[in-house]
Amino acid sequence: MQIRPARDADRAAIWAILEPVIRAGETYALPRNMAEEDALSYWCGSKDHVFVAEDTNRILGTYFLTRNHMGGGSHVCNCGYVTDPQARGRGIARHMCEHSLSEATDLGFRAMQFNLVVATNEGAVRLWYRLGFETVGTLPKAFAHPNQGDVDAFVMYKSLT
Repeated sequence: MQIRPARDADRAAIWAILEPVIRAGETYALPRNMAEEDALSYWCGSKDHVFVAEDTNRILGTYFLTRNHMGGGSHVCNCGYVTDPQARGRGIARHMCEHSLSEATDLGFRAMQFNLVVATNEGAVRLWYRLGFETVGTLPKAFAHPNQGDVDAFVMYKSLT
């Protein structure tokens, strides 16, 4: 598997990965009825760096890496990751996160922060802990889960220095 910068030609494959996650509404604070163009604009248009994880010319995941805030917070980056549901359990999210940590360091970021990790997304939470992130805050009932009602979300952080 390789991770490379996304290209315009990847937009259909990225949408195919994003759409089921957005429609499920269980992990990202995005409208479940979000249109394709709006989703691609959110994921690809306003982010500094967008990557895809590819295996044998098939895109299995995507992530973005962007500055979390401007000015005094510009040394902290933020990322979002999505794996193709049919490719889960193959270590793709781990590989993308490890790649993003290296990229972020190379770009001069001194920390990575995840602003809203849904507590019920247990696989992601476990993975972020294994990769050295810590929960620095809990946002009580901050995420309206479509099946479980209002659930907690975590702010997770990792120093890169």
